[in-house]
Amino acid sequence: MIARVIVDVPSGQTDRLFDYKIPSKWYDVLEKGMRVVVPFGPRSIQGFVVEITESSTVEKLKEIKEILDVTPVLTEELLELGNWLTEQTLSYKISAYQVMLPAALKTKVEKQLLCLQEIQLLPISLQPFFNKQPLVKWNEIVDTDPSLLTSIKDAVKCGLLEVQYAVKDKGKKQTHRMIESLLSKDQLKDLLVGLPQRAEKQLAIVHYFIENGEQVPLIRLIELTQSSRQSVKSLIDKGVLVEKEKEFYRDPFINETFAQTKPLQLTDQQQQVTIPILDSIEENVHKTFLLHGVTGSGKTEIYLQVIDRVLSEGKEAIVLVPEISLTPQMVDRFKGRFGSQVAVLHSGLSLGEKYDEWRKIHRKEVRVAVGARSAVFAPFENLGIIIIDEEHEGSYKQDEMPKYHARDVAIFRGHYYCCPVVLGSATPSLETYARAKVGRYELLTLGERVNQGPLPTVEIVDMREELRDGNRSMFSSSLFEKMKDRIDKKEQMVLLLNRRGFSTFVMCRDCGYVANCEHCDISFTYHKTNHSLKCHYCGHEERMITTCPSCSSEHVRFFGTGTQRVEEELGKVLPEARVIRMDVDTTRRKGSHQKLLKDFGEGKADILLGTQMIAKGLDFPNITLVGVLTADTMLHLPDFRSSERTFQLLTQVSGRAGRHKLPGEVVVQTYTPEHYSIELVKEHDFVTFFQREILIRKGSGYPPYYHIALINVSHQELPKVIHVTEKITQFLKQQLTNEANILGPVASPIARLKNRYRYQCMIKYKNEPMLGKILREIQQHYSRETARGDLQISIDMNPQMFM
Repeated sequence: MIARVIVDVPSGQTDRLFDYKIPSKWYDVLEKGMRVVVPFGPRSIQGFVVEITESSTVEKLKEIKEILDVTPVLTEELLELGNWLTEQTLSYKISAYQVMLPAALKTKVEKQLLCLQEIQLLPISLQPFFNKQPLVKWNEIVDTDPSLLTSIKDAVKCGLLEVQYAVKDKGKKQTHRMIESLLSKDQLKDLLVGLPQRAEKQLAIVHYFIENGEQVPLIRLIELTQSSRQSVKSLIDKGVLVEKEKEFYRDPFINETFAQTKPLQLTDQQQQVTIPILDSIEENVHKTFLLHGVTGSGKTEIYLQVIDRVLSEGKEAIVLVPEISLTPQMVDRFKGRFGSQVAVLHSGLSLGEKYDEWRKIHRKEVRVAVGARSAVFAPFENLGIIIIDEEHEGSYKQDEMPKYHARDVAIFRGHYYCCPVVLGSATPSLETYARAKVGRYELLTLGERVNQGPLPTVEIVDMREELRDGNRSMFSSSLFEKMKDRIDKKEQMVLLLNRRGFSTFVMCRDCGYVANCEHCDISFTYHKTNHSLKCHYCGHEERMITTCPSCSSEHVRFFGTGTQRVEEELGKVLPEARVIRMDVDTTRRKGSHQKLLKDFGEGKADILLGTQMIAKGLDFPNITLVGVLTADTMLHLPDFRSSERTFQLLTQVSGRAGRHKLPGEVVVQTYTPEHYSIELVKEHDFVTFFQREILIRKGSGYPPYYHIALINVSHQELPKVIHVTEKITQFLKQQLTNEANILGPVASPIARLKNRYRYQCMIKYKNEPMLGKILREIQQHYSRETARGDLQISIDMNPQMFM
């Protein structure tokens, strides 16, 4: 029997199946989708069994060394999905399989040396290492003295030492020591008579088991009975108690309680859009639905009720949310409705917690997975629906290989299981809405809020006029008056600023010098909390400068506004306001998103100030005012989607106000009030925005009318980057049809990152059937240089970012 294995070496030369002999003892054990350890050259590495066959064309096959799983970690469907991902994203097969699994399942192989003879026979320099034990880690010797490598080599040749490979699986299961009584309650009562009165702690333990009877964790038993480990051990030695190891899941919500909720009465509109989804579930037909509903129209309740139907048919469901900050409220709603049937997968969990949540799904102990992008790979085997909330969000696209979009993966899995995929948003992406308009997706529309309440009124404030009127504050007079009013009324508000830090750059007012990161072509951001300059791209940090390095002037000033600065300004102008700031800096610690949102929900703050992580999904009844401090932040980026993203962000954040009984107001501060993406937010008019934007896309030749592929090249030397990008561009022009439009080569908008120069070229095309093959050729041509790490070539078949 032969296993065909994809080995864990992501490179062009190893991106194929390797044949290994299956030892006869594992004939009935090994299955497709299992992880194995195989010899590969001089080392042992992990791999995935993709096929099992009777024969091989290769002679002298090596044997599989170890099986890492009891049951396959990749199902038949996930193996197929891996093949599809590899083709679609031009990635390596191993990368496609690894992205489907939690990080805890990525094994580490450790090299060890085993002494086979008496220690005295070893070279004298090696003897001290083996005095205490015959097995020693390779690094313990080599890191102490690299020159010992020669002695090791000679000892291995002479058969005195043997090199072994130990596989360390990061996915450690958590176990507790459990104590259980071996005697019945009557026998324990008899025992009480025989125990000496001075053995108080043993008596307390016996009393506990008479009253409770069931097994208990050792630590908890000691705590409840005020006893000690020694007292428990004495009773174990007497045959009264027994100690067992029991596996426990690391539960990220162990201290949380979720109030059970019942399905709400759907409005007529909600019922109308639910019927086609339920029909698709009943008929086992794959359809992709776009649920286009205004903010507050009750999309989440529809998700809950269609999932309820899916579960009643014995099937499973996946729900994707874009931001980690949305997950706490989504978790509350789903756990409240479906209780322990829900697993949660997102980056805010620890390695062990993610592993345990994944295992719950793998073991079929839960039937609903809620999480961010990677939850789309949840290993369910009987999917009934996949829902992607806020489908327009850029975070559904992965930036590293494989550069997949969660929506495409969801649709692939929907096809496989003949189940519906629901894409929900108040501001769908233009590509998705265009597909719905031409019938590729089915469009379902919710045009009004659940409580029949009006959408919030939006006021656009021209900050140029504010400057002319002498207002140099970051708050317009209108916004400031409304903020004071809300504090007097004890109502809450949200302030959005899409920049973290204190200020966006630091400049000398005498000579114009701007403090830039030495590793990237980007200006530093000033962070006041630790008085430092930080690069938000590579993480490099320096102390704040007091004099200009260029002209020695002391007139160094801060420009731009960050969240820290707004927080400080609020403390000056509204000292009575309690502020919660949410950005990358305040939400680094585990559970911080949850805590900050919980505090705000409990009314412990008047103002929630943050970056775009607070713009969507939040639902608090007391928010009546939303202020957008700079609406233009994204509008002037070199990206054809900048207008779309501006409209989406402003519409989403506007939707946080007036979601319940109290009416909402929105103030949008901008320097370009005449731009259609800002004007149309006032009317909450997505359809008109779509019509305006789609004409511009058509004229410029961008999606949805054209497909785009982006090739990024980076290297430490600028001439090399230019040379390689030019060669790639020339090759593409020769190979592709005349209909394809190749733009570049040109320097990337951020021309240097982490000391690497960056160039790019873009391909716009309608139909290029050979494009995938041609791009694979480019990858293979430069595979040796990219394997060394000097040259990096990144290909994105559906880029979301162009920076």
